[in-house]
Amino acid sequence: MRTDELIEQLSAAAARGSGAGVPLRLIGAAIVGAAGALLILLAWLHVRPDLAQAATTWRWWLKVTYGLVLAAAGFAALERLARPDGQGRRGLALALAALLVLLAMGAWQLAEAPAAARPLIWLGRTWRGCPFNILALSGPILLAGLLAVRTLAPTRLALAGAATGLLAGGAAMAIYCLHCPETEPAFIATWYSLGALLTAAVGAVAGPVILRWR
Repeated sequence: MRTDELIEQLSAAAARGSGAGVPLRLIGAAIVGAAGALLILLAWLHVRPDLAQAATTWRWWLKVTYGLVLAAAGFAALERLARPDGQGRRGLALALAALLVLLAMGAWQLAEAPAAARPLIWLGRTWRGCPFNILALSGPILLAGLLAVRTLAPTRLALAGAATGLLAGGAAMAIYCLHCPETEPAFIATWYSLGALLTAAVGAVAGPVILRWR
């Protein structure tokens, strides 16, 4: 590649990765992906029959809020990483803080519970499938996000992919709450978080493949 062609590509990438168009593209992709995830849940897992009653409890809102905070953290990180030399540290710090809060709540709950009750509190009845259901629901959001970031100018491709996965995983967690009967903080801190981490890992692997410049 000639020097002038390289300069032209770098200039075009810088233009794509600047301005208000970056968050708008990411928001649009997240909305489209979340709609796809919701359709998958409705057709595959279905909404829990007692959702209206569950939505009156603080524990249900805790897990919804946790998912939305992780999605917001992924968005904040990705909004920076989609630009040339973006860092995304604040978003990742927010995700870590939310995880630590939930882990502390879960640890406190297990410490206060009778020893015989701890396995059920931690494992619930759906621990084997929970992380993988979240991973499956995150698929449309992750794909839409990666395709949107591909039109921008990321330079840290694995990190950008991981941030996209965090956004997708958090949003999928919130959507999964429409189905999941589990409400214990210890369960949410472990198995919901694992679902988001798996999605972030898939994004980190897919990022260098899908986001690399062509």
